[in-house]
Amino acid sequence: MMLADEGLAGLRVLVTGASRGLGEATARRFAAAGATVLAASRTAPPEDLPAVFIPADLRSEEDAAELGRRVTDSVGGVDVLVNNAGAASAAMPTLKRTDASWLADLEMNLLGAVRLDRALVPGMVERGSGVVVHVSSIASHLPQPTEASYAAAKAALNAYSRELATAVGKDGVRVVCVLPGFVVTEGAANHLQQLADQQGSGLDDVKQQIVDHLNVPMGRPGDPEDVAEMIAFLASSRAKWLTGAQFRVDGGIIPVV
Repeated sequence: MMLADEGLAGLRVLVTGASRGLGEATARRFAAAGATVLAASRTAPPEDLPAVFIPADLRSEEDAAELGRRVTDSVGGVDVLVNNAGAASAAMPTLKRTDASWLADLEMNLLGAVRLDRALVPGMVERGSGVVVHVSSIASHLPQPTEASYAAAKAALNAYSRELATAVGKDGVRVVCVLPGFVVTEGAANHLQQLADQQGSGLDDVKQQIVDHLNVPMGRPGDPEDVAEMIAFLASSRAKWLTGAQFRVDGGIIPVV
């Protein structure tokens, strides 16, 4: 793949949740641009992923700190940190949702990023440059009825990201949020196929049902590469004056009011 000079070649990039989906697509995009990519996840990524795999689980402070130490020992720190790891707990009516599920979503979707930033962003500040990309979700603005804790955790990530950008901007470090919409990753496709089997319909029919429910003007779901492209742009020299902002990659979803 031939890419224009984006200032990404030679950068040290850590992508969390990189074993599949958005994380895998993002790792491949940076590698194609000539970056040195570190892929952190609980499970191993595909063997052909051009990245150094570091097993990691960000659900505890100790594990996040250990990942930070391993990255620093391996490459001396990172120039770009993509906090992509995240997951939603089981769907549940809001007033029946337990404390455990609320805490699980906060651990995965907020504190994992906070902890890893705490381990690696001080190195960026010391060097006077760096980019942090927090992968949030359009759900932070458009929560779905049975996913309140996930949406709230992502909304908290947005607020934290904005304040961090304010705190480290004077030190040459940029912090941005990317908000994907309905993107068909491998995991999402498996879930959609289960829904299709339950309905006795086709996979494309289920995709269209969700597109219609979300009121997506472009009429189709996104691909992981659509999000990876935005992340690469935000980390590049072309986005050198962008910080503290949220960038939706959602096909133009229009809220139904």
